Amino acid sequence: MLTQSLPSRIIEDEYYAAVDLGSNSFHMVIVRVLSGSVQIISKTKQKVRLAAGLDVDNHLSQDAINRGLACLETFKQKLNDIPAQNVKVVATATLRIATNSHEFTDIAETILNTPINVISGEEEARLIYLGVAYTSANHGNTLVIDIGGASTEIIIGRDMQPVHLTSINMGCVTFMEQYFVGGELNEFNFEQAQRRAKELLKKLAPTFLCFDWQQCLGASGTPQAVTTILVKQDINDAIRLRYLYDLRQRCIECGHIDTLQIEGLEESRRLIFPSGLSILIALFEELAINDMQISGGALREGIIYGMLDNYQRTDRRAQGVEQLVTRFHIDLGHSERVKKCAKKLIRQVCSQSDFCDFETESLVTTAAALHELGLHIGYKQFHQHGAYILSHVDLTGFTQLQRAFVRDLVGMHRQEIDLSVLQNYPSEMGTMLVNALRVLRIAVILCTRRKDENIPEPKLILEHDNWVLKFEKGMLSAHALVQAELVQETWIQHKAGWKLRCE
Repeated sequence: MLTQSLPSRIIEDEYYAAVDLGSNSFHMVIVRVLSGSVQIISKTKQKVRLAAGLDVDNHLSQDAINRGLACLETFKQKLNDIPAQNVKVVATATLRIATNSHEFTDIAETILNTPINVISGEEEARLIYLGVAYTSANHGNTLVIDIGGASTEIIIGRDMQPVHLTSINMGCVTFMEQYFVGGELNEFNFEQAQRRAKELLKKLAPTFLCFDWQQCLGASGTPQAVTTILVKQDINDAIRLRYLYDLRQRCIECGHIDTLQIEGLEESRRLIFPSGLSILIALFEELAINDMQISGGALREGIIYGMLDNYQRTDRRAQGVEQLVTRFHIDLGHSERVKKCAKKLIRQVCSQSDFCDFETESLVTTAAALHELGLHIGYKQFHQHGAYILSHVDLTGFTQLQRAFVRDLVGMHRQEIDLSVLQNYPSEMGTMLVNALRVLRIAVILCTRRKDENIPEPKLILEHDNWVLKFEKGMLSAHALVQAELVQETWIQHKAGWKLRCE
């Protein structure tokens, strides 16, 4: 039962429904919101194995479409009893990649009398994390993994906020079709499946390994099946790699999917268990996971709380920054002014550069909001004071690496630039830090008069490492102080090996 406290503005005794059109199963959950809590009153799950209907050209078979539509016919009666605005239906990997997905969604929308939202892999990952965060004990930075029928989502988050996420086109249904043809279970098939999974993970793994997570949570599916097996066998422990190796060996000894019998393995998971196990082993090995616990929720819960979140969005990062602004008496107006300016500039940078990720804008605007933090101590070297403070206070919602990133941005936002700091970061993140730092320094200069009406807004053009700030005719000369500061900044960036030109 979900019992998280919700805002009192939510209407008492309201019903909500979330439908997840997954690649393996279709799920429907119905909840009742009563006295500030959420109670699950109905859960329905039906195996559809939609992904098994994809051919080599990603064309979805009519049989698979018919299985899915037949399932929705069983869902529709319960959904008809719920206000339309309180129902959300999402489709994931299979309908994302199917070339003829409209043949399913057009009829499905008629059956359910509600839109089908075919969400991106990134949105799926975000909703999964939201569901995990609301329903699980979430201590510090958390790695969340969800192995679906046709895609696997990997998320790093803290509290309610996902901080880095990705979706990979590999799942237990698609891998079963590709690597366990005819139901054969042998070392070769497992090796092939694991090798492919590791190939898909290899480019992504270094980024996730940079994050400092305190726990790993598996969201439903294969991790849940493994945990059920361990519990049934009186193994009261988290999922560990040695257990996964043992289960793989048990599968190989069975020889064929038809004869696969493992105490605790549910019949509904039997067909796709070996393929999901292969992916899970690859994740453990590539991401250096020591142990994994099971989360309390996943995508369906994320959909529900996403709807409820419209009443009150909980942004732990924003709350943390606001607390520091208040605690250290930062000029709120100027903090917001530089933040808005930096946001406009970093968006221009990210549109022209490959060295931006999911978090770049958030990190830059956070540093911009806190750039005057050190004035609490004194004006002289206040940028260094700010960096010192950020080394010793908690920045809610950020990983250790991200806190260091913000600290170094604040510490170098004025005066000379210490390039040795870049050695503390992986090369790609170091490039991101350079771009973020240049943006922050320029934003601070553009806002130097501390009035909204006196901020010149240039167009930023990137020509490789050469940056050009293009101002409207006469704008720069009308802001002599800003112009003088930019001349000085051009020289400082030149000494750092960067080129900046103002036109």
